[in-house]
Amino acid sequence: MIESALSYLQTHGLTEGEAKIGLTILMVLVGLVLIVIVEVLTKRILLNAISAFASKTKTRYDDLLVKYKVFHWLAHLIPPLLLYNFAVPVLQFYPKSIDVVQSLALVYLTVIFVFVILSALDALLEYYNQSTVARKLPLKSFIQVIKTVVVSVGAVIVISNLIGQSPVVLFSGLGAFTAVIILIFKDSILGFVAGIQLTTNNLVKVGDWIEMPKYGVDGDVIDISLVTVSVQNWDKTISTIPAYALISEGFKNWRGMDESGGRRITRSVFIDMKSVRFCDENMLEKFSKVQLLQSYLREKKLEVTEYNQHHGVDASSPVNGRRLTNLGTFRAYLVAYLRNHPKINPDMTFLIRHLQPTENGIPVQIYVFSNDQVWANYEAIQADIMDHVLAVLPFFELKVFQVPSGSDIADVGKAVQQVFTESIAKKSAHIEQKGRQ
Repeated sequence: MIESALSYLQTHGLTEGEAKIGLTILMVLVGLVLIVIVEVLTKRILLNAISAFASKTKTRYDDLLVKYKVFHWLAHLIPPLLLYNFAVPVLQFYPKSIDVVQSLALVYLTVIFVFVILSALDALLEYYNQSTVARKLPLKSFIQVIKTVVVSVGAVIVISNLIGQSPVVLFSGLGAFTAVIILIFKDSILGFVAGIQLTTNNLVKVGDWIEMPKYGVDGDVIDISLVTVSVQNWDKTISTIPAYALISEGFKNWRGMDESGGRRITRSVFIDMKSVRFCDENMLEKFSKVQLLQSYLREKKLEVTEYNQHHGVDASSPVNGRRLTNLGTFRAYLVAYLRNHPKINPDMTFLIRHLQPTENGIPVQIYVFSNDQVWANYEAIQADIMDHVLAVLPFFELKVFQVPSGSDIADVGKAVQQVFTESIAKKSAHIEQKGRQ
């Protein structure tokens, strides 16, 4: 058919060269028109049909493929394929140009194919992130590594086509640049290795509360990528730290607290040691009216009485034998109070203890776990407990130790001044009385 068209043009006064040029231009125009028609039909008919089909299916992945334009990029594969195949018949009179056009078509085809893979990987990542497994095993870093490999391979293929060399030659030559590549992609390599360690050992996942004081990090992990980990701090700022820093420098993960069912409360109240004393009968009678202490006092009184009688203790002095103290009774009250507190987890560590006495008094420490782990609720629980503790201390005739403030010193000064004034007044009155006598 092409030979007939060439003969027809020559019979109408064109030379062979002019006929070949004219016929080639005509075939190029026809080929381009066909390519445009096929692409338009593909986008308007086929892509619309695929989008409509995906919206009706129950699966979510095909919707993500449409969202990330995977089918759109697949449709772009048709023009370079047609261009590659049309090059031979259309440019048969210029064989040297065939290789150039086919090389450009392969470059275009490679670039589009890379975009297809990248879009499919993005769709896969979003589909995976919507599953429950994603919290335990983040896939983003691995997807980013695959993307890097795909782009690198695509770049090598494009360059090899442009310079007319086999891709194998370029890949073999990369060995000489290994040191440079490692230097350039140091963070990516370290991040990839760290990502494998983090995910394999389940050290951190999206949603975990972590702390890294060196980087000012204290909040929830919102993203784990190939190179960085993003954390939203409690002040709503976002910190980005290198992924390998989590492995090389260490961090605190509060996930164990979330999974344990409790959150630790450790608070101490400093008791003035001068206020600690033995309980007399009036104090014991007052304490016996506290419902939470009734069983404790009944058992302790019986235990102390039996001990003192068995050892023949002289009860005339409170120092002899065993006696109840207001501080010991106060600790027993705290135990009973917190055991009956609805917000305290009874199955976890429960301690009411003394710490080493200091110049600030004797610390009585509360070491328990709340059953509500929400930050605001947790703070409210321990605040309510400390409010109650400070309020009941005077009932047990105990005093809280605190460093004297300016007002305390001023009150002492006023008291001293008043005593001094009264003393001067008494002496003056005494001298005046003697003078009259």
